[in-house]
Amino acid sequence: MRKLSPRSEVRNFALRAWNRMQGNLPIPPAELIFLAAGSEDVSWFLKAGAWGAQSILDILQKHGLSLADVSPILDFGCGCGRIMRHWKSLQEVELYGTDYNLRLINWCRVELPFAHFQTNELCGRLDYADNKFGFIYALSVFTHLTEEQQFFWIGELFRILRPGGYLLITVHGEHYLNILPPQEQEQFRLGRLVILGEEYAGTNMCAAFHPEQYVREKLARGWNVVDFIPEGARGNPSQDLFLLRKPTAS
Repeated sequence: MRKLSPRSEVRNFALRAWNRMQGNLPIPPAELIFLAAGSEDVSWFLKAGAWGAQSILDILQKHGLSLADVSPILDFGCGCGRIMRHWKSLQEVELYGTDYNLRLINWCRVELPFAHFQTNELCGRLDYADNKFGFIYALSVFTHLTEEQQFFWIGELFRILRPGGYLLITVHGEHYLNILPPQEQEQFRLGRLVILGEEYAGTNMCAAFHPEQYVREKLARGWNVVDFIPEGARGNPSQDLFLLRKPTAS
């Protein structure tokens, strides 16, 4: 795990102390924050979580919806509750979170008791009934999976989402083109998915890059694309945001 500078360590200590004095929800241990966010920085964990939560509220409001309208809600790839902690005060909303890392889920179960948490396999059926949820969000999840895993999960989330329900995903899009090697840049420009570090799927060491065309024509095939906001995922800086809707039964 990358070590923080002494200055950052002091800032983390101060933020944790302030958080306890305010009686706020506990902040996860540094190693859990790192597993979920790739950094131990407490300030970033709190700010990015708040921005991510607000971006969810904003896009729902843009389309005339509130979280209460789309309950029950699933945080897919919830980590240690970076977004979920911001829903504590919600009334009459059923909240669920799932992640394949048991350590993260165990922490959430103890410290975020207002929601229901469970583990999932890296690629395996979820223990939820068909058509259960009205809204699912997966922030920076499809960015760290192989293509096969992505197609599996987009199908599984379709299964557990009720007709007319919404799925929000974020992806590495055009903004990230210049960090790719030349050959992969060309593949991206041709509308093809690019994945680096496939052997590390499910971790931050695997990175998938999605052209808008690829998402619309392949990954989201069978869905209605309600909205697309380039670099619109404020809690996951510079990632593109897609809001998808499961078609209603004919």
